[in-house]
Amino acid sequence: MFILTKRINRTGVSVVMVEQNARRCLQICDRGYVLDQGRNAHTGPGRELMNDPHVIALYLGTLARA
Repeated sequence: MFILTKRINRTGVSVVMVEQNARRCLQICDRGYVLDQGRNAHTGPGRELMNDPHVIALYLGTLARA
């Protein structure tokens, strides 16, 4: 599904994705929005969010740094 979504996006179609697998989603997204208790807590490029200490602690766990 992630590969197909990225292919669709490359054609110029914007995609809004709500996904439980945050790590995988952040790997392919151009821009991410991370909610905390229903509010937008973190915004930025997916790769930046993957390395954000707050996002890691809240959503990705300590294994994300490995």
